[in-house]
Amino acid sequence: MSETRTLLIEGWRFIPHSYAVVNQFQCLELLRRPGVRLLHRDLPFYRREWSPINGCLDPHSEALLRAIPAPAPGDRIDATYRIAFPYDFSPSPAPRTCVFATAEFGRVSPGDIVGRRPLAETLAASNNTAITASNWSREGFLRSGAAPDRVVVIPHGIDTPIFHPLSDEQRQIERQKTGWDRFVFLSVGAMTPNKGISLLLKAFAAVASRHPRTMLALKGMDALYPSQLLLKEQARNLSPAELSLIQPRVRYIGGTVPFRQVALLSQMADAYVAPYYGEGFAMPVLEAIACGCPVICTAGGPTDDFTTPDFSLRINSNLESVPSPDGGVDLVTAPNFDNLLEHMLAVIEQPDLRARARLAGPKFAVDNFTWKAAVDRLLAVLFPQ
Repeated sequence: MSETRTLLIEGWRFIPHSYAVVNQFQCLELLRRPGVRLLHRDLPFYRREWSPINGCLDPHSEALLRAIPAPAPGDRIDATYRIAFPYDFSPSPAPRTCVFATAEFGRVSPGDIVGRRPLAETLAASNNTAITASNWSREGFLRSGAAPDRVVVIPHGIDTPIFHPLSDEQRQIERQKTGWDRFVFLSVGAMTPNKGISLLLKAFAAVASRHPRTMLALKGMDALYPSQLLLKEQARNLSPAELSLIQPRVRYIGGTVPFRQVALLSQMADAYVAPYYGEGFAMPVLEAIACGCPVICTAGGPTDDFTTPDFSLRINSNLESVPSPDGGVDLVTAPNFDNLLEHMLAVIEQPDLRARARLAGPKFAVDNFTWKAAVDRLLAVLFPQ
């Protein structure tokens, strides 16, 4: 851009929700762009009990984010970008307005939208563009009545100074400090049912019966969701024998920690597992890839956009229609239990697979999925030539 353009972002900051995380990393990249004057308006969090949390980023980065000015009366805004929930497609004073949104379950329901109107009707009443993070999510928008030219896919990125592999020596030191002295599977998320934790626990019980020196590390989000309670609820379908196998082998981490500590989990783990039923993008999978950790994830969903056989094993899945609490019908990618178990055993028993992923994954992430690349694409949509 030859001239300076003013971009107003309306969204969330300083909570460990994925929308806020994406917004913060995008803002930090936008601040590096000489042709962009960045303004920020904080929108109310989805739940009243949510409150800002300091320390997820380093002090300098958080200071930069706090220093972004709010719009002042009389400011000329060239583009507005909203990233919060529910999705607000109302007009803005800017000539160009884009709204970030996701369709985890194959559709966008009226309850996801400010005003609670169907998506097709909402988009018809505005000239806003929807930005989403994956082709799976885009298909959900089209299924909900959006015109193809109103939905743009812009994948998320990774912050390479944070999410990268450790040296073999440093990795071993960190594992010793943490007490990880066995094969470690990792999964990060809210522990909500769409993450497939119930299926993962059952598969891990079968793995532990064959490979006792294994561990499952689970990172929840207690600051935003009742993650620990959700985990306990999803363990109820296990038999007493399965529970006795996994209880001494599961490590749960629920507190909010800096992103570098989240990255360290993937840097230390031997495999990342995401047998999800519904996701908009599945950011922790990409972060694990960037850290050199082989990933096991559901086939047919958003992770198809950024996984290859060089560093991942895709779980066979069936596309299933399930009733939604709002009376609609959701689509889920139901992972196959036997194939999940097969992959978890394979990643233990095939060290060459892990060695290959340690090299191929980070290179793939750096070559294709950085915040610089994401913001380049975002700016091309916000300020078309």
